[in-house]
Amino acid sequence: MIYAEDDYLMISGIQHFKFCRRQWALIHIEQQWAENEYTVIGELMHKKVHDPYLAEKRKDILIVRALPVHSKIMGVSGECDVVEFHKSEEGVKLHGHRGLYTIYPVEYKKGSPHGDCLADSIQLCGQALCLEEMFATSIPEGALFYGTPHRRTVVRFSPELREKTERTVAAVREMLASARLPCAQKSAVCSSCSLAACCMPGSPPAVSVYLDKLCEEEG
Repeated sequence: MIYAEDDYLMISGIQHFKFCRRQWALIHIEQQWAENEYTVIGELMHKKVHDPYLAEKRKDILIVRALPVHSKIMGVSGECDVVEFHKSEEGVKLHGHRGLYTIYPVEYKKGSPHGDCLADSIQLCGQALCLEEMFATSIPEGALFYGTPHRRTVVRFSPELREKTERTVAAVREMLASARLPCAQKSAVCSSCSLAACCMPGSPPAVSVYLDKLCEEEG
């Protein structure tokens, strides 16, 4: 299936969805948003990374910032923080540059890695799948750059991660079609979420939740 541009999902939204489905629904279904110190720090980091005046070339590595990407097959689009094109004996041709290049996407994140970094890895894998489709090539790995340790975490795009990414995209489409807001589930990350006041984790379920459950039982 080939998706039209109007039906594309945001790759960054897929990360929100994997991190917290209710957060994703509040942003993309309820159209709610709020800032806090963490979102501001993240925005400043991305503004620095996306500064076109910071574009550079290091020996045999061409560094491109804020590169728009999309996939007609998955129906997603977004913007890569950084894509490195490494000159190699194998790879793809780039307009205006001699030789062949391999592709290495890098996603920048504030703070430090949490657990297995699955939500961030799925976002990065989504970018890689777009790049593979756009350049007709294969990309074995990329990296997540976390601000606090100030170093990269290599992410290998294994068949398992690719499958998880595609399943997550499908789940996002399903929830978007249902237009349902998931129930709040309080966790350790809620304290740092800018939407905590809107989400109200730990509060009693809304009346609509009870009505939906009652209808299911009667049906």
